[in-house]
Amino acid sequence: MMKRIIMMIFLLPVIGWAQLSFYSINGYVKYLSSAADYPSIKGNLYDQLLHARINSTWYPGNAWRGELDIRMRAFYGGSVEKLPNFLEQIKTNYDFTNLDVVLWDKRKTVGYAQIDRLWLDYSLQSLEVTLGRQRIAWGTALVWNVIDLYNPKSVLDFDYEEKPGADALRLQYYTGAVSKVEMAAKPGKTMKKAIIAGLFSLNAFEYDFYGLAGIRNNRWVAGGAWAGSILKGGFRGEFLVSQAPSKSEIMPYPIPRFFGSSILRYDKPVVSFVLSGDYTFANSFYIHTESLFNSNGKVKNAGIFQQEALAAGMLSPARWSVYQEFAYDLNPLTRATLFGIFNPNDRSSIIVPMLTRSLNTNLDLLLIGLLASGRQYTEFGDYGKSVYIRLKYSF
Repeated sequence: MMKRIIMMIFLLPVIGWAQLSFYSINGYVKYLSSAADYPSIKGNLYDQLLHARINSTWYPGNAWRGELDIRMRAFYGGSVEKLPNFLEQIKTNYDFTNLDVVLWDKRKTVGYAQIDRLWLDYSLQSLEVTLGRQRIAWGTALVWNVIDLYNPKSVLDFDYEEKPGADALRLQYYTGAVSKVEMAAKPGKTMKKAIIAGLFSLNAFEYDFYGLAGIRNNRWVAGGAWAGSILKGGFRGEFLVSQAPSKSEIMPYPIPRFFGSSILRYDKPVVSFVLSGDYTFANSFYIHTESLFNSNGKVKNAGIFQQEALAAGMLSPARWSVYQEFAYDLNPLTRATLFGIFNPNDRSSIIVPMLTRSLNTNLDLLLIGLLASGRQYTEFGDYGKSVYIRLKYSF
């Protein structure tokens, strides 16, 4: 059944030429070639990835809108062969149904497709209701969004621009041109996996302000955010306070005691905040600084707690994280970027040089490297080093 759905989606551009007013189709095809050196793997890993995406939007009526998006990836190379549980690592898992299919699974190659957007939207004057697999992106910061309860993102996941969606019901009521209240509910198989929260936004003193409250991981959360400018530079911030984890909560990833106590074994409310500032000079030179703090974050052996932090909804297992970015337009078609993330406690870091080039209207070139350093068990100590070249054709 899933394979038939995928075939129908890829045929839609041909079938729908005479009905373009009823729906729209767009997407891309990307080819990514990479070489990586991981400390835990002997020898370099060379990989090839063919990545296709179809985004389809339906307009069945003036008040109705629907979305069905699918991504298909074909992997070939050393990572498929040597990394343990490679197929599970590339999946985005959902509580009730993944809407995915393994097209093939061989020793050195894997084909995988998944519907990552499937929603229906209804608008009535100031009210908007959206049901289904959707992106609920809360937050103002550019790298870390601690108030993004539903779809936390990673700046290092550069090849998935859309980011995963959430199976949820979302209600938005616009109280003005730049203000609204909204509620979103993501059910789970257990209350621990359910997320229910409300958010309001308003504009005052030339700033956008946000406040939220809800339940995540069966614990209450409350927070806020702002976005504005100081001296023509962007200034943003976010904060989130979470109820202390239950002492009886089962740790999903048991960790040997000599590495330190669990992130979940914390008897005080957990506080996270982000401060972000950026500025663009007249000659296009861009600078961006951002910092993240977790009151229950680790000051050593942070790398051991990566999976546990993800399960707890944290963006990093570290107590402090610092992001720094510089970018410059070499010419109207070429942009050079250099950014890095630094853990000031365990002294590990990852540096990312990047060059983007528009080859023509629909074709883009990306060169990027992920160059990590640090001792074993530090946050970035086991990331290794990898370089990528990518061609992207959009339609």
